[in-house]
Amino acid sequence: MRRFSGVFVAAIGLAALPAAHGHGAPADGAPKHRPANLDPVEKSFGRTGDPERVARTIRIDASDSMRFEPSQVTVRQGETIRFVVRNRGKAAHEAVLGTMADLQEHAAMMRRFPNMEHEEPFMVHVGPGQSGEMIWQFTQGGEFYFGCLVAGHFEAGMAGRIKVTSH
Repeated sequence: MRRFSGVFVAAIGLAALPAAHGHGAPADGAPKHRPANLDPVEKSFGRTGDPERVARTIRIDASDSMRFEPSQVTVRQGETIRFVVRNRGKAAHEAVLGTMADLQEHAAMMRRFPNMEHEEPFMVHVGPGQSGEMIWQFTQGGEFYFGCLVAGHFEAGMAGRIKVTSH
């Protein structure tokens, strides 16, 4: 009986994951807006940026051709960037920062749970004709990425590269 109840609890937890994780869009196709009170996070590619320390703003357009413009950006290690993502298309899009492995793993999860919602400081969701922003500090040098993880978009090539250079 214990084994069954453990499996049952795990199944209920997985069923709740899409709603609790915060990924996807409401029925009207417009992504949820990110609440201002997200807890700061630290990742291998940086950490939540302080709005008072933004060094510059980088504007990125997302389109239904499954491309970002620009698709490559360069930042300095330690720099805090305000990304303003504008959706030029008619479909919902998003920009999620991470390593290529992070993005590939998350894209696979989105294929399994296409209605899953997410809210993290390293991602922004933008409905058709809308703009959104995220503020991120790049604490590590190297090559990182941004991608649209709406099911099928990343696989269609909707990704960009961030080169983080040392001072």
